[in-house]
Amino acid sequence: MIIFPNAKINIGLNVISRRADGYHNIETVFYPIKVNDALEFIRADDTTFESAGLPIPGRVEDNLCLKGYELLRADFGLPPVSICLYKHIPIGAGLGGGSSDAAFFIRLVNDYFNLGLSDEEMMGYARQLGADCAFFVKNKPVFARGIGDEFEQVHIDLSSYKIVLVMPPVHVSTGEAYRGVTPAKPQTALRELIKLPVTDWKSQIKNDFEDSVFKNHPAIRGVKAALYEAGAVYASMSGSGASVFGIFQATPDLSHLENESQVFFL
Repeated sequence: MIIFPNAKINIGLNVISRRADGYHNIETVFYPIKVNDALEFIRADDTTFESAGLPIPGRVEDNLCLKGYELLRADFGLPPVSICLYKHIPIGAGLGGGSSDAAFFIRLVNDYFNLGLSDEEMMGYARQLGADCAFFVKNKPVFARGIGDEFEQVHIDLSSYKIVLVMPPVHVSTGEAYRGVTPAKPQTALRELIKLPVTDWKSQIKNDFEDSVFKNHPAIRGVKAALYEAGAVYASMSGSGASVFGIFQATPDLSHLENESQVFFL
């Protein structure tokens, strides 16, 4: 069986406070976008994982798909499988690609083996793998709070706009991004600001990571500026970066960015 995990963008991101467990409380809006990996598995003599496309850093045994399968296998006595992933979603981009792969894999396994898990039960498994992983089970726009794993449905429809995603040749670690932020509660909650017209977002909705990330990585700041110069009604870094997206009323000409960056027209 094959499935196509998609990425997400963050519309706004406020770092509210540091928690006793070392994590941070945040508020953000997750919005799914059509940049996809391809993921499949077959029954096998041993459980294995292999990938193609973009190289995945780290040890194979730490891959979230494998970890998700081990969680399900422990509870349901599942047989070994061979997992194959074609990686297309940029890595280290703030797009949740690894989390999406894991959540979609849980959904795929649930369907293939007729486990009968509800969305909430699958989200329970996904939450053990990563803060934003559970979002991809339902894969609909949400207001997220806590460490990014508590959700409220929001009504956002960007289908009448053109979304452009740009991934510059820059890597930003999550640790670096958090070290540059001083947590603070915003004057107006993002769940209220997101109700404003999209054309008002530019002056109202921000990503707390941008100030320090842009200071350390001017190329990312330059991408955001280029999107506004090309006519974006709203542009922002997604998550802790390094990707930047722009929302346009018409498809822009960004040929000057395509020479150095990956550009996705959605």
